[in-house]
Amino acid sequence: MSSPLSENFLISIIGPTAVGKTALAIQLAQYFKTEILSADSRQFYKELSIGTAKPDAIELAAAPHHFINHLSIAEDYNASDYEAEAISLLKKLFENYNTLILCGGSGMYLDAVNQGFDAEVPSSDEQIRKELNELMAREGITALQSKLKELDPIFYQKVDLHNSKRLLRALEVCLISGKPYSEIRKGKGKERPFKKLKIGLNMDREKLYERINLRVDRMIDAGLLEEVKAVWPFREKNALKTVGYRELFDYLDGRLTFEQAVEKIKINSRRYAKRQLTWFKRDDEIHWFEPSQFTEIAKFVADKTKPYEQS
Repeated sequence: MSSPLSENFLISIIGPTAVGKTALAIQLAQYFKTEILSADSRQFYKELSIGTAKPDAIELAAAPHHFINHLSIAEDYNASDYEAEAISLLKKLFENYNTLILCGGSGMYLDAVNQGFDAEVPSSDEQIRKELNELMAREGITALQSKLKELDPIFYQKVDLHNSKRLLRALEVCLISGKPYSEIRKGKGKERPFKKLKIGLNMDREKLYERINLRVDRMIDAGLLEEVKAVWPFREKNALKTVGYRELFDYLDGRLTFEQAVEKIKINSRRYAKRQLTWFKRDDEIHWFEPSQFTEIAKFVADKTKPYEQS
């Protein structure tokens, strides 16, 4: 029989793209005989596999996973939707487990589960949203980037600067509230019916960049271009305004050669990894390790959760 909910632990596996989060999450799930919830906002979609480095069939069979192939790209889904679903699922799973694993590199989705969103964030304003969309139509996404840098330099350093939807929302909140979006998002967080333990993975920067470049080459060899062509009808969806897809859309539009598109995927993936680390390094609850330190990580987790382990 499981312990009371307050004695349950959610172990978050956090880190930049290509650092080895999936492999560690599976090792830990096997070691602690538990299950994994994905917090990778692109791996939710059935149609996106190669470009999201989704766990393959062998990896999915190695430990129970949730929120992989969870949606169709045609569906709209956001971090608030994920928060509600993930918390509901965690409550059910904690009836059978004392420890569960949350794994991903999407900072906003990890935050959604661990602390939730500040209820003070203002709702939408149609006029402001219209004006911002008109600005983007006239001057492009760089105009939104510049405006966000002016109004909220802290969130500017964290956000994916190519994600127009996220830029629009942050600017909208800044303009409605008169405060930086980053200030409003801080909040104290919501009470959660579990204890939190955050494990961060990092490695030497050059080694990480080599892994990213190699991963991109493997994605191309595995058929990423064909995957991108298959989701072409949904290219305006937010989930496809992401590294690996938008560059190949530019190739298909004739704005880049294939070689240029592949090189841009590598460059943008490295930049994304840097932004992820900037986001995560601000969280002093994260305990950092190298991916090769499985023995040390497993011992650390066991020591932290020991008083609450299932018998």
